[in-house]
Parts: sequence; structure tokens; C-alpha cells
Amino acid sequence: MSIREDAINGRLTSVFKQCAINEGIAVETLMAGVAAGTICIPKNHHHDFSRVTGIGKGLKTKVNANIGSSLDHPEQANELQKLCVCLKAGADAVMDLSMGGEISAIRREILKNCPIPLGTVPIYQSIAQFVEKEKKKIGDVSIDHIFQVVEEQAIDGVDFMTIHCGITRDTLQRVDNHQRLLGVVSRGGSFIIEWMAHNNQENPLYERFDDLLAILKEHEVTLSLGDGIRPGCLADATDRGQIQELIHLGELTQRAWAAGVQVMIEGPGHMPLNQIEANVLLQKRLCHHAPLYVLGPLVTDIAPGYDHITGAIGGAIAAAAGADFLCYVTPAEHLRLPLPQDVHDGVIASRIAAHAADIVKEVPGAMGRDIKMAKCRGALDWQGQIELSIDPEKARRYREEGNTYIGDACSMCGSFCAIKVYAQASRTRKRQANNNQ
Repeated sequence: MSIREDAINGRLTSVFKQCAINEGIAVETLMAGVAAGTICIPKNHHHDFSRVTGIGKGLKTKVNANIGSSLDHPEQANELQKLCVCLKAGADAVMDLSMGGEISAIRREILKNCPIPLGTVPIYQSIAQFVEKEKKKIGDVSIDHIFQVVEEQAIDGVDFMTIHCGITRDTLQRVDNHQRLLGVVSRGGSFIIEWMAHNNQENPLYERFDDLLAILKEHEVTLSLGDGIRPGCLADATDRGQIQELIHLGELTQRAWAAGVQVMIEGPGHMPLNQIEANVLLQKRLCHHAPLYVLGPLVTDIAPGYDHITGAIGGAIAAAAGADFLCYVTPAEHLRLPLPQDVHDGVIASRIAAHAADIVKEVPGAMGRDIKMAKCRGALDWQGQIELSIDPEKARRYREEGNTYIGDACSMCGSFCAIKVYAQASRTRKRQANNNQ
């Protein structure tokens, strides 16, 4: 049986036990969430790792980091270095989006070294291998080849896959009629649309959805229903095409659940601040409260080089409203393939957003960490503050670079430290009170 079927039938397995321990919740609560579809546990039968993670309602907001080679930078070593950076920075999951070099070999090496869930977008490999090696058009890729890549990746041990099943001819008609400013910016979505246009056929991932589910269930791959029509700029947010695809994703969610496959829903990329909460509520409603996985959202289009910040702002709002999984955005977004430092900065920014949202959602332990930090600051306990930091190395480096001449203060205030002055004032007032008795 699949993880979902085990949960529905009350069959306690080692996956549930391990995940419950990692999440710090009762195993019965975890299983109830998986059975209801509000929680998923991405854990392929073929991928052995200890940091089994739950994503969904009542759990800590998780952060995903994207890595992967490109045609310009196909080296495997670069991606393994980025994987190490992701792990050190505290990512909860990683996606390999490789489209250059020996894609299968890169993925397998990443899997070997990945102690957290690994995701992919299979259509990337389907298109990259075929177009580059066969020197043919995107539309010439066969349906069988697409499904062969899905199965190959599932057998390798991929834990969750982004698959763009919700793009249909009906969806595209609405996009065409709405005259978007930026069209379609999802790479996987654009591949599917080009294939449909070239062959004048329906999306094969939608048409043969049952065949897809059979592969995913056999190898226990969580289906991440991709938002191929997601808005690529603020002006296109919450339009007819996006909502039509979301309706399809809700329908496909129920079909996947009925087949015993776990599901999460991918959410929009670019969106004004005042539309984020409504979109989260809409996606939860239309997709039956399945876990929601958002890219950002990015709350402005004019910050290239700083999109880890625009993404973190949107991510905090989305997660506070109920999103469960944040896909990081790096400073290199829209500009180039991210370097290791970009990966680190993206993970940290999204982790800050996730933690801020967890405080709002009253996730157990979230506020407690901030209370501990406040106590350390009040005691001028610098080592404690560093250890509680989301990025301890940077906190320690900044502290050391301060070169303060007063050991228990910082170089910003020195002897005029408000905490020290207030402590002195408190002692003075206490003495005065005692003298007046």
C-alpha cells in the first residue's frame, strides 16, 4: 500500500513514526492529516534518508531550494556544491532542475548525497535530452518518451515531481482571450504548450493522467501539481487562465487521492501584496486543502538582484495565510544561474519568511525561539544570540567584525547600550525604593 493508503487504513509504519518524531507531533495527528490529504510525506521507496519531512496543515512551514545544471554550466560538481550549501543553510527539501550535461548522472549523484526529500520536473529532462541530442523540436518529443523519463526518475528515487497536468486546451483558450502582458513564464508550462500547439493535441499529462498516477503510486512519488499558467508579473496575477488551471488542479487532486497518490499544489509566482491572502484561501478551497507550495510569491517586478527579498516578503504573507511550502528565490532570479552564495542567501531569506509565518500560525516552538533570543539579548548573552540565529555563522562574523572595546556591548552603542543603561536605571530605582521603605 502507499503512504496515503496506509494512513487511511490506520496502518502504522516506520515512515509515520520517523516523520512524527522529526515534526514533533503525535503520530496519530500526522496520519490523520495524511489520510485527509492536508499533509503529505514526500518519501520515495527507493530513496533512503532519515530526515523524513511532512508538509501541510499544522506543521512547520518548509523551505525548498532549487539547484540544477544548465546548458551553459553543465558540471556535476557545481550542483553537488550547491547541495551542500542548501543542507548547511537549513533547506527542508531540494529540487534538481538540471537541463544540461549528463542529467541522469547528476540526479543520481545528488540523490546519493541528499538526506532530505528531492524533487524534479521530469519534462525538463524529456525536452533537454531530446532537443539537444536528437536536434529536433520540442513538439517532436513522443508521449512515450515523456512517460519513460517520469518512470526513470521515479525508479532512481525522486520523492516529489512537479508535473504540469492542469494545462488544457480550454485553459489556453482563456489565456489567449485575456491577452496577458507576459504570457507564460513557467518553463515546464511553456514546453507543454509548445508540444500541444505543434501536435494540435490535448496535454498528454492531462489526457493520460491515470497512467501517470500508476507510475507515481508504484514508487511512492508525491505529485506536485504544477502551475504552468502562473503569473510572471504583477499585472497578470489572478486572471482567468491562472484560475482555470487551478480549477483543473482541484479536480486532479481528487483523482490522485482516489488512486492512493499524495498531492501538493503549486501556487503563483508574481503577485501584489493585497492579492496573496485571497489567492491562498482560493487555492486551499478549490484544491480541498491539499498542501500549498508557492514560489515566492514575488511582490514586485522591479528588484532584480534582490528577488530573494521580494520572494521572502510574499512568502511570509502566503505562509501566514496558510501556504505550507515555500520555494526559495535567490538574488540571481531573472538574471543568471545561481551561484553557491546565491543559494545560501535564498535559503536563509525563505527560512526567515517561514519562521515569521509559523509564529502567526502558532506552530509549536516557533515563538519559543524568539522568546529565548529576547532573554539572551536582555542578558547580553552574545553566544546564546548567535546560537539561536537562523544564520549563526553570519551573526558570529558580524559580532567579531565589530571590534567593540566593551566586551558585553556592541560597536553600535558601546557604553551607551540601551540594555545596559536600562539595567543601571532599574538598579538605581530599586535602591531608591528600598531606601524609602
